[in-house]
Formats: sequence, structure tokens, C-alpha cells
Amino acid sequence: MPTSTESQALQEDLVRLRRRIHGDPELGLDLPRTRRRVLDALAGLPLEITVGREIGSVTAVLRGGRAGPAVLLRGDMDALPLAELTGLDYASRTETMHACGHDLHTAMLVGAAQLLARRRERLTGDVIFMFQPGEEGQDGAARMIEEGVLEAAGAPPIAAYAIHVMSARFPHGTFTTRRGAVLAGGDLLRVTVRGTGGHGSAPHLARDPISAAAAMIGALPGLLTRTVAPQDTAVLTIGAIHAGSAGNVIPGSAEFRGTLRWHTPQIRDALRANLSGMCRSIAHAFGVEAETQITPYVGATVNDAAEADFAAGVAADLHGPHRCRELPQPLCAGEDFSNVLDRVPGAMILLGACPPEADPATAPDIHSPYAVFDDAILSDGANYLAELASRRLDIAATSNAVAAQALPDAVR
Repeated sequence: MPTSTESQALQEDLVRLRRRIHGDPELGLDLPRTRRRVLDALAGLPLEITVGREIGSVTAVLRGGRAGPAVLLRGDMDALPLAELTGLDYASRTETMHACGHDLHTAMLVGAAQLLARRRERLTGDVIFMFQPGEEGQDGAARMIEEGVLEAAGAPPIAAYAIHVMSARFPHGTFTTRRGAVLAGGDLLRVTVRGTGGHGSAPHLARDPISAAAAMIGALPGLLTRTVAPQDTAVLTIGAIHAGSAGNVIPGSAEFRGTLRWHTPQIRDALRANLSGMCRSIAHAFGVEAETQITPYVGATVNDAAEADFAAGVAADLHGPHRCRELPQPLCAGEDFSNVLDRVPGAMILLGACPPEADPATAPDIHSPYAVFDDAILSDGANYLAELASRRLDIAATSNAVAAQALPDAVR
């Protein structure tokens, strides 16, 4: 662990980096300025660095002083198409905002790389640093996997970890996680209703798609309660409705779009099937046609039980039990770190970054133009990621040594 002097120096560096990224955010898979800042911050460290062939990713591998497996640490780098309204002196200068805290994730991962580089000779194995673009809906994690991030150290990592900061709901400085599902999977929903247009004075001569679409939307809450058991959770939200252009004209079509969120494949499959069937049935009753498109968006983020317990234990050891909490039930937000956890046992950990003077229950949440994150947690997050990697490699080395001792001499 770093000394207090080292922690203070690290904190100051990470605040500067985070605020530079925050003031100049970028969207999607191509993040040239953000990537340049990451590469500059990593310059001089003993890392094997590669950049994405088709996306703006950075993969860095730190080779430990002794041979061993690899552990992966991930930080996402992209922002949201949202105009910032916080009034901060380092606020975004564009119509784009780091309203989900990815600028903090990036700075923390840089800090973890700096800390682990100092103790490289003591590491029994390697660490993969995954700087990911395109988390906000562009499937950036899957793209990095396609480009080989999981094989960057020569073999797949034995464990993977990521932090997600929260601007509300969680007390300042608390590390929160759970076994199993921690975040939801999600689908994009688009329903197009096609009828026959007509004059507003004679709806009986038309086939009104708006009335049919309204009936479908009104039936959705009942669909959830009759498909999902009370102890389970799912969310269906309609965020857009488009139909018509004049008040006295019945249009020929209507469309509504939304998201469907779930935590298990069983709930996902049931909701998909029942939703499509419900829309067809209502369309038939109104004499119109309905086309339902359900597009997979992100998988559920599911923590490995042993890795979640390990991550919670490290947080409690570093910061005390009062700063480590168990998430009672998964959140309904989604995260494409799920792509990594589908292939590698690991854990997503939520870190409360609500300003200490604010009430987490009423503070602006992530994805709000008013969301504010406290820089004070940056060095804690960086040190936590570094400890996760180094301690996990130590456990693997100890397990391998014990297994080797158990072998008969002839086998050794």
C-alpha cells in the first residue's frame, strides 16, 4: 500500500487527469483526445501497450517480476450526449458530458497502473489494464474482446474487476457489491403499428394506429405483473412515441420505443415472447398490424460468488467494514462489463462518489446533467483496484504452491 505522502501525490495527479478528461469528453468508440491523455499518463511505466485497430481502446500489460497468471482491471472512457448543467469550473465545454463517471474510472485505472508498476517485482503474475471506449451502447467491451484484450497477457485472465462510481443512492466512499447479478441485462424495444389513415371526423372509416399503440402501452404494466414473479425484478420503460403531424388527421402508422430490463435469461425470454404476443393480439382487436422488434442491448452483469466475496473482503480490509456494504438486490441499470464477466470470473463493485455534503437519497443520479462526483475517492479507487490485482495474484501463487506440495515426488 502507498504511504500517505504517495497517496496525496497520486490523488493530486489523478484529480488533474480526471478534470482534463471531464472538461473535454468524447462519445462512442473513437476517443482520440481521451486516449492521448491516457497514453501520456502511462508513459514511462514498464507496460506493454497496444491500441485498438478499429476502436479507440488502450490495452496495457504489466509483467510481474515472477511468473504467474493474469488479472484484468477495466475502466471505461466514453461520455454521454448530454449538456452539462453542474456549473463546475471544470465542466464540459461541449454538448457532451461525463454524467456516468467514466472519467473517474479512467483516472482510477491509470492510478492503479502507476501503483502496481512500483511493486512490479513483487507481483507473481501479470495485470491487464483495459481502457474501454463505447460502453454507452456501442458494445465496446465486446469489440475489445474481439480484438484480443483477454489474451493480451498470453492467456486468459483468472479474474476481472471493475469499479462503477455512483453520484447518488450510495453513501460517500462506500464499496458495495453482491454475489450473482449486480446489474441488469437490457433489450431495446421498438413497436411499429400500421393502420389506415383518415379524417379526424370519421375515425370509424380509418384504422387508428394511435389508439392501438396507446392500448399496448397501457397494457405493459399488467404484462410485467403477470409475467414476472413478485420476488423478481424487471423494468419496461417507454421513452418515445411518434405518430401523426396534425390534430385532425388520423395517421397511417405510429411507433413507440423503450427498454426492457431483466436479471435472468428466464425472465428475459418470457418477457420477449409475451410482449410480442400481446402487441399482436391488441393490434388484431383494433384491426391494425403491429411489428415488434426486440434488439439485445446488453447482458446482465453477474458477479462470481467467490470473486464478489474476495472483492468485499479487500474493501473491508483497506477501509474498514463501515465502508463495505452488500447490495441487497441488483440494480436495473446495465453495463457491458457483462461481456467480460460472461467469460472470466470476477466482480463489479459500486463506489459511492456522492459529494459528502450532499444527501445520496436526493442528489442527482448518474446520467443527469446535474450529476456531480467527488474527486476525493480517486486515490481510494486506484489503490483498491491495485490491491485487488496484487492480492488475487498472491492467492493464485499460494494455491499453486500448495497444490505442488501435494504432488508425489515422482510427479514433481
